[in-house]
Amino acid sequence: MMLALVVNPLRLIVGAPFVCSLGLLLTVAGCTNQQHDSTIRFGLASAPINLDPRFATDAASSRINRLLYARLVDFDESFHPKPSLSRWEQRSPTHYRFYLQKHFRLFHNGARLTAQDVKATYQFILDPAHASPHRQTLRLITQIDTPTDDIVDFFLTRADSLFPSYLVIGILPGNLIQHHHPFQDHPVGSGPFTFLARPDDTRLQLKRQSDGQVFEFVHIQDPTVRTLKLLAGEIHMLQNDLPPEMISYLSQHKQIRLQRHRGSNFSYLGFNLQDPIVGRVEVRKAIAHAIDRERIIHFVLGGAAHLANALLPPEHWAGHPTLSGYTYDPKEARHLLQQAGFDKHHQISITYKTSSDPFRIRLATIIQSQLEQVGIHTLIQSLDWGTFYGDIKAGRFQMYSLAWVGIKTPDIFRYAFHSQSFPPHGANRGRFMSPMADTLIEQAEASQDLQRKKKWYQQLQAYLLATLPYVPLWFEDHVFVARQEIEGYTISPDGNFDGLLTTHWRQQGNRTLSHTHPMH
Repeated sequence: MMLALVVNPLRLIVGAPFVCSLGLLLTVAGCTNQQHDSTIRFGLASAPINLDPRFATDAASSRINRLLYARLVDFDESFHPKPSLSRWEQRSPTHYRFYLQKHFRLFHNGARLTAQDVKATYQFILDPAHASPHRQTLRLITQIDTPTDDIVDFFLTRADSLFPSYLVIGILPGNLIQHHHPFQDHPVGSGPFTFLARPDDTRLQLKRQSDGQVFEFVHIQDPTVRTLKLLAGEIHMLQNDLPPEMISYLSQHKQIRLQRHRGSNFSYLGFNLQDPIVGRVEVRKAIAHAIDRERIIHFVLGGAAHLANALLPPEHWAGHPTLSGYTYDPKEARHLLQQAGFDKHHQISITYKTSSDPFRIRLATIIQSQLEQVGIHTLIQSLDWGTFYGDIKAGRFQMYSLAWVGIKTPDIFRYAFHSQSFPPHGANRGRFMSPMADTLIEQAEASQDLQRKKKWYQQLQAYLLATLPYVPLWFEDHVFVARQEIEGYTISPDGNFDGLLTTHWRQQGNRTLSHTHPMH
């Protein structure tokens, strides 16, 4: 869908289309019959693309895969690594030994998870013939040994004090890897949830191992329809991807409960740096100054976000809390465009890609209007999620908006910005090439002193803010919305779905309040 019309952003803030939809919500929600069903249903804005953790990179897949597959290492709330499947010790600067825990090591097919499975998973990723997007992060592994079924030794090409933080890929059964099992469609892991079925492209069914509770993830692209189905009881919970006015509307219903949590998911504008227009730093700086981020956060996001000036949040151990970002300054934006040779006689025109989610289109249209005010004509191209994400990974864009989710370690900088990380070897999708950035990344990686490593990463973030391969926008807060009969969910700082480990039907006396499935 192409959107060339420039509209008044204040009109968009009012959200008139949503007001018109309230009558439909009330009408459809009230037109129900009852059918008992104990399945808990979770509405998703985007369906998981790949249930194989060796290849998954989208947020929905990563969150589902955390439930299906156990991993060697996880993180605490301060982004420090902690044991998951294993504890570890550093036996030399380039040798780490991991000891698998004795319990909870059964794959869902009944086989025991061993050191050989760990080796098979990581060796597959390291083989360049398989083109795993995670290979670049793990390229420093030179050898993997398994002295026993419970011990895995990793040998590195160089010392890296952050190495345990990289071992977060879900472990797969080695014998199934050898026989080319289609994990992307029929996952077999050892996580707390097992795969039941994928009846169609919109539904994915998992079972919680601890008690047999079944969860169904339902892809409902349109936020109005997701809201409608939540009110009608056809789904029971949502997380994020709702415009503020819908959240406000839901909060007025007694059968709905809301939770909020400060988030660390980084929203940004990305650019094709090989493009003759947005490849110019003056143009990117003009775009940064033309966007009124604070007004968008206040009026459009309902205050549920905070400004971002770097990919890592300020509270991260490697974050840069004193960075000063680009203020809203239309005059400076016009001046920068004039320096780049653009004026009313030589106007600038760019294409802006986004997903077809209505709220993302709305945000894009507001940014379009603000860019138009400084002389940047913007054509919005909205695509279904699969097509949009495929275009971004393939470099088929001039400018786009997206978010990094679940970032824990600063190796993201190599993955997203190093000149050796062009797809399929990484996620440097804008083809950012900078010897200075490469040097800062490599110096940070080589340092074994945490404070020096932090210093290099902070210098890198300041340099990225100056050169703008991304224009930082904001960190969006997490909002969880559920029906009152659902309890026990806790929002994770990175927005993962771990809260489903403790989610349950509300008890009333000796009776469980289970789902009633409305039929229109």
